[in-house]
Parts: sequence; C-alpha cells; structure tokens
Amino acid sequence: MAESVDDDLGELQELIVRIGIAMTLAGEPVDATQDRLYRIGQARGLNELEIAVLPTTLLVQIGAASTARVQLGVRGGHVVPRLDQVSEIYLLAGALERNELTAPEGLARLDQILATRPPRGPLIRIIGYAVLSMGFALFLQPAWGGLLVAFVLGLGIGLLTTWKFSALQTLMPVIASFLVGTAVFFTAQHFEAENPIRALIPPLVAFLPGAVLATGTVELAAGQVISGSSRLVQGMVGLGLMAFGIVAAAELVGAPQAHLLDHPFNRLGPWAPWVGLLILTLGHYLHNCAPRRTLLPILIVLVIAYSGQLAGAALFDADVSAFFGALAMTPVVLWMSDQSWGPPSMVTFLPAFWLLVPGAAGLIGVTEIVGTDSPLGPDDFTAAIGTVLMIALGILIGTAIYNSTRAGLRGVAMFRGPAGRQAI
Repeated sequence: MAESVDDDLGELQELIVRIGIAMTLAGEPVDATQDRLYRIGQARGLNELEIAVLPTTLLVQIGAASTARVQLGVRGGHVVPRLDQVSEIYLLAGALERNELTAPEGLARLDQILATRPPRGPLIRIIGYAVLSMGFALFLQPAWGGLLVAFVLGLGIGLLTTWKFSALQTLMPVIASFLVGTAVFFTAQHFEAENPIRALIPPLVAFLPGAVLATGTVELAAGQVISGSSRLVQGMVGLGLMAFGIVAAAELVGAPQAHLLDHPFNRLGPWAPWVGLLILTLGHYLHNCAPRRTLLPILIVLVIAYSGQLAGAALFDADVSAFFGALAMTPVVLWMSDQSWGPPSMVTFLPAFWLLVPGAAGLIGVTEIVGTDSPLGPDDFTAAIGTVLMIALGILIGTAIYNSTRAGLRGVAMFRGPAGRQAI
C-alpha cells in the first residue's frame, strides 16, 4: 500500500514540475508560477511542499527531513509555446487547482498539449508572421514603402521561425538580423530609403526581448533576484547578438553610419496605429495560433494599452507613456482572466508586450552604440531601459490595484452574506 502511495506522490511531483516548466516557457514571472504551483499542491492536500522556480530550473520537494523527496526539472531548448498551447496550459492548471483531474490525467493532458500540432498550416503561419511584421511597422514607422518591406521580409523570417532549424536555434537572432539588415541596407543604398534602421526592426519582432526585459524587471522588483537578473542578462545578450548581426550587415554592404541612426517619421497619419491594432491581432491569430475566442480580448487589451500610452504622452510626456499603457492594461488583463469566458492572462499579456516595444527601442540603441560614434546611441539605449522600467512599474501598480480592489469587493460580499456574494 505504501508503495502505491509513493507512486502517486511521484506522479503528482512530476506533474507540478512539468507544468511549472511549461508556465516559465510561456514567460510567466517565477513568483506567479510558484504561487500557482502551491495552489495545485494544496488542492491535493500537500502541506509539506517546497517549490523553487527559476527561468530554466524548477525544484519541488514533498515532505520534510528524512522523508523528503525532491524532483528537479530543467527547461530544455528555446521552443516557446504557441498562444493556443499557452491557453490550454493555463486551463489545465486551473482544472488542477480545482482538483478536477488526477495526476496521471494531468500528465497525459499536458503531454497532449505540448505535442499538439499547430492549428494553422505552415504557409498560413508564414503569411501570418508577415502580417505581424506589417502591423508592427504601422506603430514603429508608418509608411507605404515600409509596409511593403515589412511584409516581404516578414515572409522570409516567418519561414525561419515556422520551420524550426534546431541546429541553428541559438544563432537564429544573429542570422535573422544579418539577413534582414543586408536586405534593408542594400535596398536603402539603391533606392534612397528613409531611416533604414527602423525598417529592419518589424521583421525581427519575434526575436525582440522586450517581454523578457520587462518580466525580469518585474521579478527584481518582487525580490526574485536570481531570476530577474538572469532574464535581464538574457535580454541584453539577445539585443547584443542582434545588434552584431545588423552592424555586420552594414559593414558587408558598405552602408554609411547615417543608416544606423534613428530618425522616426510617420507618412500615413494618426490612423495608422489604430489599423495596426487590428492587423497585429490578425497576425497573432494566424502565426501564433491564438484561439478564436481570444481574439476580441487580445484586441481589447491592445486598444487599452495603446490608449493608455496616448493619454500618458498627452498628459505628461512620451518618455513615460509606456507606464500608463501598462498601468491601463494590467487590471483589464487580470479581470478577464478571472472570468469564465476570459483567456489566461499570459495570452493577452504577450501580444501587449510586443505593442509596448521596449525591445525595438533597445535594439536601435545598442546598434547605434556598436555601429556609430553618435551620442544618440547611449541616449536611445537609456531611453529604452527607462521604457522597460516604466512598463514593469505599470504592471506592478496595476496588479496591486486589481488585487486590492478584488479583495475589497470580496470583503464587502462577505459582510453582506450569501446574497451579497451572489451579487458580486
């Protein structure tokens, strides 16, 4: 009998480890992952449970002293779950918190989720990446020529990201930035393109580490020093690798330093970003396989984040607009994730991180530092780091506002009794 109980604990421990790794792959901050794993364990009656979550490692201990058993999980590879997989992973975690599945059922369901083939075919996903790139261009540098360049180069990079070349995954940011940089700088020399440094950013959107930098900053603020520091280093190294590829492309083509300096413009007018919101949502549906039921929530969060940015820029300054975008979207994201119809928070957070574009600004700043002697480089890079801090601060304050509001409503409901709880 003791042996069967031990086997059950082993399967439960494996489930906690593996679903925790899946959530860290999705980009969830480690403290949020840790809290959810504790709730899963508590739903199973595990009182002696210790969990340590890091971006690439997870440790779960059940029991204490001589009876304790520890299981280690290590995140392997660079494969990030698609949005349809992220949605299913968090739905599974919710079912486990409610104790609706046994450990073997949970493990089988997790295996099924991770092995699920993309609901869109390779060609559709490649076109979807080009659509994403074009939508991103409407925010970064709206111009008809820029949209064409973003779509065409997006098709090429979409091919690299859709068909995984496992042997080249580590070098893919350098390869992609070099190929895109070569194409853009060569075209700029022959057709006198304006501000080519921004033209090459949209096709590289999948490699921009904006979400990693923002999550790392949030983790540092929450006291997760090891995890936060490692994510920040990861993001900085990613920016450095991509900047190296861009500068190497400029050297190969013989592009002047002026092509590496940023001079943003808008040739389409103020309507362009609003259309970009719709195009970005479509791109996430086609390339990242966002479930159809999540399209409206994703669009709502993107609209709120962008509206918050505009309001912040109008009332205060453009340098702090990202703070207001993150502050506005965070309570909405968390509220929707608490509703029965709402998608998990990471499904709407991830597209919003792309919209706030701290990775794009950081890449431009690092490229200017490495490839030119202009004083604009350090200034742009410092501004990008400030944007990351503003986003993290907005998320932290927005989360605190939502949690305190929810706790207050629950307190009112408890005071009113069953009728009040039902009304809430």
